[in-house]
Amino acid sequence: MKIIDKYQDKNILILGLGKSGYSVAKLLLKLGAKLTLNDKKKLDDNAQAIELASLGVKIISGYHPTDIFAKEHFDYLVKNPGIPYENPLVQAAKAVNVSIIAEPEVALAVSSAPYVCVTGSNGKTTTVMLTQRIMENHLHKFGGHAYAVGNIGVPISEVVLKANANDLLVVEISSFQLMGVNTMKPKVAAIVDIYNNVHIDYHKTFENYVAAKLRITQNQDKSDYFIANFDQKNILEQELSLTKAHVVTFSEESNQADYYIGEQYLESQADHEIMKISDIKIPGRHNQQNSLVAIAISKIMGASDEDIRSVLSTFTGAKHRLQYVMTYNNRRIYNDSKSTNIEAASVAIPSFSQPEVLIAGGLDRGFTFDELVPLLKKHVKAIVLYGETKYLLADAARKAGIRDIVIVNTLQEAVPRAYDLTNDGDVLLFSPACASWDQFNTFEDRGDFFVKFVKELKTK
Repeated sequence: MKIIDKYQDKNILILGLGKSGYSVAKLLLKLGAKLTLNDKKKLDDNAQAIELASLGVKIISGYHPTDIFAKEHFDYLVKNPGIPYENPLVQAAKAVNVSIIAEPEVALAVSSAPYVCVTGSNGKTTTVMLTQRIMENHLHKFGGHAYAVGNIGVPISEVVLKANANDLLVVEISSFQLMGVNTMKPKVAAIVDIYNNVHIDYHKTFENYVAAKLRITQNQDKSDYFIANFDQKNILEQELSLTKAHVVTFSEESNQADYYIGEQYLESQADHEIMKISDIKIPGRHNQQNSLVAIAISKIMGASDEDIRSVLSTFTGAKHRLQYVMTYNNRRIYNDSKSTNIEAASVAIPSFSQPEVLIAGGLDRGFTFDELVPLLKKHVKAIVLYGETKYLLADAARKAGIRDIVIVNTLQEAVPRAYDLTNDGDVLLFSPACASWDQFNTFEDRGDFFVKFVKELKTK
Protein backbone atom coordinates (compact mmCIF):
# COMPACT_ATOMS: atom_id res chain seq x y z
CA MET A 1 0.00 0.00 0.00
CA LYS A 2 1.19 3.50 -0.82
CA ILE A 3 1.15 6.01 2.02
CA ILE A 4 -0.22 9.34 0.82
CA ASP A 5 -0.84 12.55 2.77
CA LYS A 6 -4.00 13.61 0.90
CA TYR A 7 -6.24 12.60 3.80
CA GLN A 8 -3.83 13.30 6.68
CA ASP A 9 -5.63 15.32 9.38
CA LYS A 10 -8.64 15.82 7.09
CA ASN A 11 -12.07 15.80 8.64
CA ILE A 12 -14.10 13.18 6.77
CA LEU A 13 -17.73 12.09 7.08
CA ILE A 14 -18.50 8.53 5.99
CA LEU A 15 -22.14 8.09 5.02
CA GLY A 16 -23.32 4.49 5.35
CA LEU A 17 -21.58 1.67 7.20
CA GLY A 18 -21.88 -1.59 5.21
CA LYS A 19 -18.86 -3.47 3.87
CA SER A 20 -17.30 -0.58 2.00
CA GLY A 21 -18.00 1.99 4.74
CA TYR A 22 -16.29 -0.14 7.36
CA SER A 23 -13.30 -0.95 5.13
CA VAL A 24 -12.73 2.60 3.92
CA ALA A 25 -12.95 3.84 7.52
CA LYS A 26 -10.16 1.44 8.53
CA LEU A 27 -8.08 2.58 5.55
CA LEU A 28 -8.62 6.29 6.20
CA LEU A 29 -7.59 5.85 9.82
CA LYS A 30 -4.28 4.41 8.57
CA LEU A 31 -3.93 7.50 6.37
CA GLY A 32 -4.35 9.82 9.35
CA ALA A 33 -7.88 11.07 8.79
CA LYS A 34 -10.32 12.25 11.47
CA LEU A 35 -13.58 10.37 10.95
CA THR A 36 -17.28 10.65 11.65
CA LEU A 37 -19.54 7.83 10.47
CA ASN A 38 -23.27 8.22 9.98
CA ASP A 39 -25.89 5.60 9.20
CA LYS A 40 -29.66 5.98 9.33
CA LYS A 41 -29.86 2.55 10.98
CA LYS A 42 -29.23 2.30 14.70
CA LEU A 43 -25.70 1.00 15.28
CA ASP A 44 -25.67 0.69 19.07
CA ASP A 45 -25.14 -3.08 18.93
CA ASN A 46 -23.24 -3.22 15.64
CA ALA A 47 -19.84 -4.89 16.18
CA GLN A 48 -18.14 -2.98 13.36
CA ALA A 49 -19.43 0.37 14.65
CA ILE A 50 -18.29 -0.48 18.17
CA GLU A 51 -14.82 -1.37 16.84
CA LEU A 52 -14.57 1.87 14.85
CA ALA A 53 -15.68 3.88 17.86
CA SER A 54 -12.90 2.26 19.91
CA LEU A 55 -10.44 3.48 17.25
CA GLY A 56 -11.62 7.08 17.60
CA VAL A 57 -14.36 7.27 14.98
CA LYS A 58 -17.35 9.37 16.00
CA ILE A 59 -20.54 7.35 15.34
CA ILE A 60 -23.90 9.02 14.64
CA SER A 61 -26.70 6.57 13.92
CA GLY A 62 -30.47 6.30 13.65
CA TYR A 63 -30.92 9.48 11.58
CA HIS A 64 -29.11 11.79 9.16
CA PRO A 65 -27.88 14.97 10.95
CA THR A 66 -28.45 17.46 8.13
CA ASP A 67 -27.30 20.34 10.35
CA ILE A 68 -23.87 18.77 10.92
CA PHE A 69 -22.18 20.94 8.27
CA ALA A 70 -23.31 24.10 10.07
CA LYS A 71 -21.66 22.84 13.26
CA GLU A 72 -18.45 21.33 11.91
CA HIS A 73 -16.15 21.65 8.90
CA PHE A 74 -15.67 18.56 6.72
CA ASP A 75 -13.20 18.16 3.88
CA TYR A 76 -14.81 15.08 2.32
CA LEU A 77 -18.00 13.06 2.37
CA VAL A 78 -17.38 9.40 1.48
CA LYS A 79 -20.77 8.14 0.34
CA ASN A 80 -22.01 4.57 0.17
CA PRO A 81 -22.73 4.16 -3.57
CA GLY A 82 -26.28 2.95 -3.01
CA ILE A 83 -27.29 6.17 -1.23
CA PRO A 84 -28.84 8.55 -3.80
CA TYR A 85 -27.53 12.05 -4.31
CA GLU A 86 -30.99 13.32 -3.34
CA ASN A 87 -30.31 12.17 0.23
CA PRO A 88 -30.71 15.23 2.53
CA LEU A 89 -27.24 14.83 4.04
CA VAL A 90 -25.64 14.60 0.60
CA GLN A 91 -27.53 17.68 -0.50
CA ALA A 92 -26.40 19.51 2.65
CA ALA A 93 -22.78 18.59 1.84
CA LYS A 94 -23.13 19.84 -1.75
CA ALA A 95 -24.60 23.12 -0.49
CA VAL A 96 -21.37 23.91 1.38
CA ASN A 97 -19.05 22.51 -1.35
CA VAL A 98 -17.86 19.46 0.53
CA SER A 99 -16.15 17.06 -1.91
CA ILE A 100 -18.34 13.95 -2.31
CA ILE A 101 -16.38 10.81 -3.19
CA ALA A 102 -16.78 7.02 -3.12
CA GLU A 103 -14.68 4.26 -1.58
CA PRO A 104 -12.83 3.40 -4.85
CA GLU A 105 -11.50 6.98 -5.02
CA VAL A 106 -9.72 6.49 -1.70
CA ALA A 107 -8.66 2.88 -2.12
CA LEU A 108 -7.27 2.95 -5.66
CA ALA A 109 -5.19 6.04 -4.90
CA VAL A 110 -3.14 4.02 -2.41
CA SER A 111 -2.93 0.75 -4.34
CA SER A 112 0.60 -0.54 -4.88
CA ALA A 113 -0.86 -3.08 -7.31
CA PRO A 114 -1.82 -2.07 -10.85
CA TYR A 115 -5.54 -2.28 -11.54
CA VAL A 116 -8.03 -2.80 -14.35
CA CYS A 117 -11.68 -1.76 -14.18
CA VAL A 118 -14.82 -3.29 -15.68
CA THR A 119 -18.31 -1.81 -15.82
CA GLY A 120 -21.49 -2.44 -17.79
CA SER A 121 -25.24 -2.90 -17.47
CA ASN A 122 -24.98 -6.70 -17.65
CA GLY A 123 -22.09 -9.13 -17.58
CA LYS A 124 -19.54 -7.18 -15.56
CA THR A 125 -19.37 -9.64 -12.65
CA THR A 126 -18.84 -12.67 -14.89
CA THR A 127 -16.23 -10.72 -16.86
CA VAL A 128 -14.40 -9.76 -13.67
CA MET A 129 -14.44 -13.31 -12.36
CA LEU A 130 -13.10 -14.70 -15.63
CA THR A 131 -10.39 -12.04 -15.81
CA GLN A 132 -9.34 -12.63 -12.21
CA ARG A 133 -9.01 -16.37 -12.77
CA ILE A 134 -7.07 -15.98 -16.02
CA MET A 135 -4.71 -13.44 -14.47
CA GLU A 136 -4.28 -15.56 -11.34
CA ASN A 137 -3.08 -18.39 -13.59
CA HIS A 138 -0.65 -16.00 -15.25
CA LEU A 139 0.63 -14.14 -12.19
CA HIS A 140 1.01 -17.26 -10.07
CA LYS A 141 4.01 -18.21 -12.23
CA PHE A 142 5.75 -15.05 -11.01
CA GLY A 143 4.69 -15.12 -7.37
CA GLY A 144 1.80 -12.69 -7.83
CA HIS A 145 -1.95 -12.84 -7.33
CA ALA A 146 -5.04 -11.37 -8.99
CA TYR A 147 -7.87 -10.11 -6.77
CA ALA A 148 -11.50 -9.57 -7.80
CA VAL A 149 -12.68 -6.50 -5.87
CA GLY A 150 -15.19 -3.67 -5.84
CA ASN A 151 -18.86 -4.00 -6.70
CA ILE A 152 -18.41 -7.77 -6.83
CA GLY A 153 -18.65 -7.75 -3.01
CA VAL A 154 -15.05 -7.43 -1.78
CA PRO A 155 -14.16 -3.84 -0.78
CA ILE A 156 -11.11 -2.47 -2.56
CA SER A 157 -10.04 -0.81 0.71
CA GLU A 158 -9.68 -4.23 2.30
CA VAL A 159 -7.46 -5.70 -0.42
CA VAL A 160 -5.11 -2.74 -1.05
CA LEU A 161 -3.70 -3.31 2.43
CA LYS A 162 -2.09 -6.56 1.26
CA ALA A 163 -1.77 -6.33 -2.55
CA ASN A 164 1.69 -5.43 -3.84
CA ALA A 165 3.28 -4.40 -7.12
CA ASN A 166 3.43 -8.02 -8.35
CA ASP A 167 -0.34 -8.40 -7.98
CA LEU A 168 -3.33 -7.14 -9.96
CA LEU A 169 -6.68 -5.74 -8.85
CA VAL A 170 -9.56 -6.63 -11.17
CA VAL A 171 -12.15 -4.05 -10.18
CA GLU A 172 -15.86 -4.33 -10.85
CA ILE A 173 -17.15 -0.77 -10.67
CA SER A 174 -20.78 0.33 -10.89
CA SER A 175 -22.25 3.53 -12.28
CA PHE A 176 -23.05 4.51 -8.68
CA GLN A 177 -19.39 4.18 -7.69
CA LEU A 178 -18.12 5.89 -10.84
CA MET A 179 -20.01 9.05 -9.94
CA GLY A 180 -17.76 9.33 -6.87
CA VAL A 181 -14.34 8.89 -8.51
CA ASN A 182 -12.19 11.76 -9.74
CA THR A 183 -8.59 10.52 -10.00
CA MET A 184 -8.98 6.82 -10.89
CA LYS A 185 -6.73 5.86 -13.84
CA PRO A 186 -6.94 2.15 -14.69
CA LYS A 187 -4.35 0.53 -16.95
CA VAL A 188 -7.28 -1.13 -18.73
CA ALA A 189 -10.90 0.02 -18.58
CA ALA A 190 -13.74 -1.96 -20.13
CA ILE A 191 -17.42 -1.26 -20.70
CA VAL A 192 -19.18 -4.54 -21.46
CA ASP A 193 -22.48 -2.97 -22.53
CA ILE A 194 -24.85 -0.11 -21.73
CA TYR A 195 -28.62 -0.56 -21.86
CA ASN A 196 -31.55 1.80 -21.35
CA ASN A 197 -34.04 1.40 -18.47
CA VAL A 198 -31.24 0.37 -16.09
CA HIS A 199 -30.94 2.36 -12.84
CA ILE A 200 -33.02 5.19 -14.28
CA ASP A 201 -34.61 5.59 -10.83
CA TYR A 202 -31.12 6.55 -9.59
CA HIS A 203 -29.67 8.44 -12.57
CA LYS A 204 -33.00 9.96 -13.74
CA THR A 205 -32.06 9.90 -17.46
CA PHE A 206 -30.29 7.51 -19.82
CA GLU A 207 -27.87 10.31 -20.70
CA ASN A 208 -26.86 10.65 -17.04
CA TYR A 209 -26.38 6.88 -16.82
CA VAL A 210 -24.13 6.82 -19.88
CA ALA A 211 -22.14 9.78 -18.57
CA ALA A 212 -21.56 7.95 -15.29
CA LYS A 213 -20.33 4.84 -17.10
CA LEU A 214 -17.95 6.84 -19.28
CA ARG A 215 -16.19 8.21 -16.21
CA ILE A 216 -14.28 4.91 -16.20
CA THR A 217 -11.99 6.30 -18.93
CA GLN A 218 -11.96 10.00 -18.05
CA ASN A 219 -8.36 10.02 -16.75
CA GLN A 220 -6.83 7.46 -19.08
CA ASP A 221 -4.15 8.51 -21.55
CA LYS A 222 -2.42 6.95 -24.56
CA SER A 223 -0.42 4.62 -22.30
CA ASP A 224 -3.69 2.97 -21.19
CA TYR A 225 -6.28 0.77 -22.92
CA PHE A 226 -10.02 1.17 -23.27
CA ILE A 227 -12.10 -1.86 -24.30
CA ALA A 228 -15.34 -0.96 -26.08
CA ASN A 229 -18.39 -2.78 -27.43
CA PHE A 230 -18.19 -2.56 -31.23
CA ASP A 231 -21.89 -3.46 -31.62
CA GLN A 232 -23.34 -0.57 -29.59
CA LYS A 233 -22.60 2.10 -32.20
CA ASN A 234 -24.15 5.11 -30.44
CA ILE A 235 -22.25 4.39 -27.23
CA LEU A 236 -19.06 3.61 -29.17
CA GLU A 237 -19.23 7.01 -30.85
CA GLN A 238 -19.36 8.73 -27.46
CA GLU A 239 -16.56 6.55 -26.11
CA LEU A 240 -14.27 7.30 -29.03
CA SER A 241 -14.89 11.04 -28.69
CA LEU A 242 -14.05 10.98 -24.97
CA THR A 243 -11.25 8.51 -24.33
CA LYS A 244 -7.57 9.28 -24.86
CA ALA A 245 -6.61 5.63 -24.35
CA HIS A 246 -5.77 3.05 -27.01
CA VAL A 247 -9.15 1.55 -28.00
CA VAL A 248 -9.64 -2.21 -28.34
CA THR A 249 -13.04 -3.42 -29.59
CA PHE A 250 -15.02 -6.65 -29.24
CA SER A 251 -18.12 -7.88 -31.04
CA GLU A 252 -20.77 -10.59 -31.04
CA GLU A 253 -21.70 -9.75 -34.62
CA SER A 254 -18.76 -8.44 -36.65
CA ASN A 255 -15.35 -9.84 -37.53
CA GLN A 256 -14.16 -6.27 -38.00
CA ALA A 257 -13.66 -5.84 -34.25
CA ASP A 258 -10.34 -6.63 -32.59
CA TYR A 259 -11.94 -9.58 -30.76
CA TYR A 260 -15.02 -11.34 -32.08
CA ILE A 261 -17.16 -14.49 -32.01
CA GLY A 262 -16.37 -16.62 -35.03
CA GLU A 263 -18.24 -19.64 -36.31
CA GLN A 264 -16.40 -22.11 -34.11
CA TYR A 265 -13.86 -20.04 -32.15
CA LEU A 266 -13.44 -16.87 -30.14
CA GLU A 267 -11.05 -15.03 -32.41
CA SER A 268 -8.94 -11.91 -32.67
CA GLN A 269 -7.37 -9.98 -35.50
CA ALA A 270 -3.93 -10.59 -34.00
CA ASP A 271 -4.14 -14.20 -32.81
CA HIS A 272 -7.04 -15.59 -34.84
CA GLU A 273 -8.41 -18.72 -33.14
CA ILE A 274 -8.02 -18.31 -29.37
CA MET A 275 -10.61 -20.65 -27.84
CA LYS A 276 -13.03 -23.19 -29.28
CA ILE A 277 -16.57 -22.04 -28.44
CA SER A 278 -17.78 -25.57 -27.72
CA ASP A 279 -15.13 -25.87 -25.00
CA ILE A 280 -16.47 -22.88 -23.03
CA LYS A 281 -18.20 -24.12 -19.90
CA ILE A 282 -20.68 -21.30 -19.24
CA PRO A 283 -23.72 -21.22 -21.58
CA GLY A 284 -25.03 -18.40 -23.72
CA ARG A 285 -23.78 -16.08 -26.42
CA HIS A 286 -23.66 -13.21 -23.92
CA ASN A 287 -21.13 -15.22 -21.93
CA GLN A 288 -19.08 -15.60 -25.09
CA GLN A 289 -19.10 -11.80 -25.20
CA ASN A 290 -18.06 -11.62 -21.55
CA SER A 291 -15.28 -14.06 -22.36
CA LEU A 292 -14.06 -11.81 -25.19
CA VAL A 293 -13.75 -8.87 -22.79
CA ALA A 294 -11.88 -10.99 -20.24
CA ILE A 295 -9.58 -12.26 -23.00
CA ALA A 296 -8.87 -8.73 -24.24
CA ILE A 297 -8.00 -7.48 -20.75
CA SER A 298 -5.90 -10.54 -19.94
CA LYS A 299 -3.97 -10.39 -23.21
CA ILE A 300 -3.06 -6.75 -22.58
CA MET A 301 -1.90 -7.69 -19.08
CA GLY A 302 0.32 -10.50 -20.35
CA ALA A 303 -1.72 -13.71 -20.07
CA SER A 304 -1.25 -16.55 -22.54
CA ASP A 305 -3.80 -18.52 -24.57
CA GLU A 306 -3.09 -21.46 -22.28
CA ASP A 307 -4.07 -19.36 -19.24
CA ILE A 308 -7.26 -18.35 -21.04
CA ARG A 309 -8.27 -21.82 -22.20
CA SER A 310 -7.71 -23.45 -18.83
CA VAL A 311 -10.16 -21.02 -17.21
CA LEU A 312 -12.85 -20.83 -19.89
CA SER A 313 -13.00 -24.62 -20.15
CA THR A 314 -13.65 -25.04 -16.41
CA PHE A 315 -15.45 -21.91 -15.11
CA THR A 316 -19.12 -22.75 -14.48
CA GLY A 317 -20.45 -19.25 -13.84
CA ALA A 318 -20.82 -16.53 -11.25
CA LYS A 319 -23.37 -17.04 -8.50
CA HIS A 320 -26.87 -15.81 -9.46
CA ARG A 321 -25.73 -15.09 -13.03
CA LEU A 322 -27.01 -17.96 -15.15
CA GLN A 323 -25.57 -20.15 -12.40
CA TYR A 324 -25.88 -23.88 -12.95
CA VAL A 325 -27.62 -25.28 -9.86
CA MET A 326 -28.03 -28.98 -10.57
CA THR A 327 -29.45 -31.61 -12.89
CA TYR A 328 -32.47 -33.39 -11.42
CA ASN A 329 -34.23 -36.19 -13.30
CA ASN A 330 -32.41 -35.03 -16.44
CA ARG A 331 -33.69 -31.45 -16.07
CA ARG A 332 -30.93 -28.83 -15.90
CA ILE A 333 -31.76 -26.00 -13.49
CA TYR A 334 -30.24 -22.50 -13.65
CA ASN A 335 -30.36 -19.56 -11.24
CA ASP A 336 -30.25 -16.17 -12.99
CA SER A 337 -31.50 -14.04 -10.09
CA LYS A 338 -29.19 -11.20 -11.21
CA SER A 339 -31.65 -10.78 -14.07
CA THR A 340 -33.08 -7.61 -12.51
CA ASN A 341 -34.20 -6.05 -15.80
CA ILE A 342 -35.60 -6.95 -19.21
CA GLU A 343 -32.19 -6.68 -20.88
CA ALA A 344 -30.66 -9.28 -18.56
CA ALA A 345 -33.50 -11.71 -19.19
CA SER A 346 -33.13 -11.08 -22.92
CA VAL A 347 -29.61 -12.49 -22.88
CA ALA A 348 -30.42 -15.41 -20.56
CA ILE A 349 -33.50 -16.80 -22.31
CA PRO A 350 -31.77 -17.55 -25.67
CA SER A 351 -28.81 -19.25 -23.96
CA PHE A 352 -30.13 -22.80 -24.40
CA SER A 353 -31.13 -24.96 -27.35
CA GLN A 354 -33.37 -27.16 -25.17
CA PRO A 355 -37.02 -26.29 -24.38
CA GLU A 356 -37.30 -24.01 -21.36
CA VAL A 357 -39.72 -23.63 -18.49
CA LEU A 358 -39.22 -20.08 -17.21
CA ILE A 359 -39.86 -18.60 -13.77
CA ALA A 360 -40.08 -14.79 -13.78
CA GLY A 361 -41.51 -11.85 -11.84
CA GLY A 362 -40.69 -9.28 -9.20
CA LEU A 363 -40.84 -5.54 -8.58
CA ASP A 364 -43.10 -3.48 -10.84
CA ARG A 365 -41.17 -0.49 -12.21
CA GLY A 366 -43.89 0.51 -14.64
CA PHE A 367 -42.61 -1.32 -17.73
CA THR A 368 -44.41 -3.71 -20.03
CA PHE A 369 -42.62 -6.86 -21.16
CA ASP A 370 -43.52 -6.84 -24.85
CA GLU A 371 -39.80 -6.70 -25.67
CA LEU A 372 -39.54 -10.29 -24.44
CA VAL A 373 -42.33 -11.65 -26.66
CA PRO A 374 -40.14 -12.87 -29.58
CA LEU A 375 -37.74 -14.63 -27.21
CA LEU A 376 -40.55 -16.20 -25.21
CA LYS A 377 -42.14 -17.42 -28.42
CA LYS A 378 -38.92 -19.02 -29.66
CA HIS A 379 -37.47 -20.52 -26.47
CA VAL A 380 -40.06 -20.90 -23.70
CA LYS A 381 -42.65 -23.69 -23.72
CA ALA A 382 -44.19 -22.89 -20.31
CA ILE A 383 -43.92 -20.07 -17.79
CA VAL A 384 -44.60 -19.63 -14.08
CA LEU A 385 -45.02 -16.06 -12.80
CA TYR A 386 -45.06 -14.49 -9.35
CA GLY A 387 -44.65 -11.09 -7.68
CA GLU A 388 -45.91 -7.62 -8.60
CA THR A 389 -45.32 -8.09 -12.34
CA LYS A 390 -46.97 -11.50 -12.74
CA TYR A 391 -49.95 -10.21 -14.73
CA LEU A 392 -47.83 -7.94 -16.94
CA LEU A 393 -45.55 -10.88 -17.74
CA ALA A 394 -48.59 -13.10 -18.32
CA ASP A 395 -49.78 -10.63 -20.94
CA ALA A 396 -46.43 -10.92 -22.75
CA ALA A 397 -46.58 -14.72 -22.48
CA ARG A 398 -50.04 -14.79 -24.06
CA LYS A 399 -48.80 -12.60 -26.92
CA ALA A 400 -45.98 -15.12 -27.40
CA GLY A 401 -48.51 -17.94 -27.72
CA ILE A 402 -47.37 -19.84 -24.63
CA ARG A 403 -50.12 -22.25 -23.63
CA ASP A 404 -49.00 -23.12 -20.11
CA ILE A 405 -49.04 -19.88 -18.08
CA VAL A 406 -49.17 -20.42 -14.34
CA ILE A 407 -49.61 -17.53 -11.89
CA VAL A 408 -48.68 -17.91 -8.22
CA ASN A 409 -47.96 -15.52 -5.37
CA THR A 410 -44.45 -16.45 -4.25
CA LEU A 411 -41.19 -17.88 -5.57
CA GLN A 412 -41.55 -20.81 -3.17
CA GLU A 413 -44.80 -21.76 -4.91
CA ALA A 414 -43.30 -21.16 -8.35
CA VAL A 415 -40.44 -23.66 -8.16
CA PRO A 416 -42.41 -26.94 -7.80
CA ARG A 417 -45.08 -25.72 -10.24
CA ALA A 418 -42.39 -25.00 -12.83
CA TYR A 419 -40.70 -28.36 -12.27
CA ASP A 420 -44.03 -30.12 -12.85
CA LEU A 421 -44.16 -28.50 -16.30
CA THR A 422 -40.74 -29.81 -17.37
CA ASN A 423 -40.05 -32.96 -19.35
CA ASP A 424 -36.95 -35.09 -19.71
CA GLY A 425 -34.11 -32.98 -21.20
CA ASP A 426 -35.72 -29.58 -20.51
CA VAL A 427 -34.12 -26.55 -18.86
CA LEU A 428 -35.76 -24.92 -15.82
CA LEU A 429 -34.61 -21.30 -15.89
CA PHE A 430 -35.14 -18.70 -13.16
CA SER A 431 -34.59 -15.35 -14.87
CA PRO A 432 -36.96 -12.85 -13.19
CA ALA A 433 -36.52 -9.84 -15.56
CA CYS A 434 -37.37 -7.68 -12.52
CA ALA A 435 -35.77 -6.28 -9.38
CA SER A 436 -36.17 -8.34 -6.22
CA TRP A 437 -37.46 -5.73 -3.80
CA ASP A 438 -41.14 -6.69 -3.80
CA GLN A 439 -40.41 -9.88 -1.82
CA PHE A 440 -36.63 -9.98 -1.16
CA ASN A 441 -34.00 -7.58 0.17
CA THR A 442 -31.51 -8.26 -2.65
CA PHE A 443 -31.16 -10.35 -5.79
CA GLU A 444 -28.62 -12.44 -3.85
CA ASP A 445 -31.25 -13.30 -1.22
CA ARG A 446 -33.70 -14.12 -3.97
CA GLY A 447 -31.21 -16.41 -5.71
CA ASP A 448 -30.27 -18.16 -2.48
CA PHE A 449 -33.93 -18.88 -1.77
CA PHE A 450 -34.42 -20.17 -5.30
CA VAL A 451 -31.54 -22.63 -4.87
CA LYS A 452 -32.99 -23.67 -1.50
CA PHE A 453 -36.42 -24.30 -3.03
CA VAL A 454 -34.86 -26.26 -5.89
CA LYS A 455 -33.01 -28.54 -3.49
CA GLU A 456 -36.27 -29.13 -1.62
CA LEU A 457 -37.63 -30.75 -4.80
CA LYS A 458 -35.59 -33.83 -3.94
CA THR A 459 -37.42 -34.21 -0.62
CA LYS A 460 -40.91 -34.15 -2.12
